[in-house]
Amino acid sequence: MGLPNIIINFKSTAATAIQRGERGIVCVLLVDSELDATTITKIESVTEIDSLTLTTDEKNYLKRGWIGGINPIKYMQLILADTLAHGLNAAQTIKFDYLVGAPDIIAADATDIATAIKTMRSNGIKVKAVLPNTASDDEGIINFTTDDIVCGTNTYSTEEFCSRIAGLLAGTPLQQSATFYTLSDVDDVPKKTKAQLDAAINAGKFEIFNDGEKVKVARAVNSLTTIGTGKSADWKSIKIIDIMDLIYMDIKRTCEDYYIGRYPNNYDNKCILITAIQAYLEGLRQEELLDTYIHTEIDLESQTTYLRGIGVDVDDMTEQEIKEANTSTYVWILATYHILNAIEDITVNFYI
Repeated sequence: MGLPNIIINFKSTAATAIQRGERGIVCVLLVDSELDATTITKIESVTEIDSLTLTTDEKNYLKRGWIGGINPIKYMQLILADTLAHGLNAAQTIKFDYLVGAPDIIAADATDIATAIKTMRSNGIKVKAVLPNTASDDEGIINFTTDDIVCGTNTYSTEEFCSRIAGLLAGTPLQQSATFYTLSDVDDVPKKTKAQLDAAINAGKFEIFNDGEKVKVARAVNSLTTIGTGKSADWKSIKIIDIMDLIYMDIKRTCEDYYIGRYPNNYDNKCILITAIQAYLEGLRQEELLDTYIHTEIDLESQTTYLRGIGVDVDDMTEQEIKEANTSTYVWILATYHILNAIEDITVNFYI
C-alpha cells in the first residue's frame, strides 16, 4: 500500500524542520578573471579555509561567516568563477540559504546578484542574499548598511562584514529572530539615535548598533518596503520569510519525490495529498513555527475556473461535484495558516 507513505514522508519532513532550520548554509561567491573554470567547494569545517588558494582577506572573510549566530552554520559553499555571471549560474545548481559576494564587492555586482536572487526566487529556488547598501525592496535581499565595524584591532567595512551577517542569519533557529542578537565579536559601530535606527529599519536596512554596552542587531528585516499585492508587513521579517521558504521547499520537494507522476489524479488521491500537507503543517505547529489554525483543502475557485475554461458547465454542479471533477494532470490545493513571529515589541504600562 504505497500511497499513504506520502503522509509519513510529510510528517517526517515536518519533524526535522527545526534541525534543518537551526543550522543553515552560507554561499560565498568570489570572482577571479584569471580562472579557467568555475569551481564549487563544500567547506565543512573552518579549519579547511587556511588550505584554500585565496588571499588573506578572503580567508578571513570566510572565517567571519563561520562564526554563525545562536547556532553554528552547517557548512559553506565556496564558488570561484571567472565572471560574476558564471558564478551566479553555478549558484543555481547547489543548495544554500544565504549568499554573499566578495569582501570588496562593488555596487554594480551587488545589484547583479540581487537581480539574480530575485529571479531564482521567482523560479522556485528560495534562496536569499546579504548585500551591502543594496536597496532592493525585496524579501530575498538583506540590505546590510552598517559601516566602520570595530572588532578588536580591526575595522571592517559594510562589504567586509556581509559574510558575518549571513552566518548570523543562517545560524538563527527558525523559532527565534536575530533581532537584538548580541554580536560579542564586535566592539563598536558608529553611534546612531533611536530615530535614525527607526528610519533605517523602515527603509528596509539591516543595521547593527551599540546600545551603550554591546553591539546588537537593530531588527532582523529584509529590504522589502513596498507592501500590498499579496505581501503584508510580515514579509519584511527575515524569520517569517525563512519559514515561508522552508514550507515552500519542503512541500515542493516532497511532492516531486513521492507524489508527482506516481498516482492517478482522482479525488481520493487528491484527498490523501491534502491530508499529508495538513499533517506536515500541523507538525510545524507542534514546533511552534505556526499558529493554531491550519486548514488544507481543494482550491475550489481555481478548480472551478479550470473546469469552466475547458467547457464544463459548472453552474449546475454542487461544490462536492466540482471537487470530485476530473482535472487532467492538475491539482489545486489551498492551505491557510499563520506563521508565528518572535516577540520583538513589548509595551509595559506602569500604574503607581
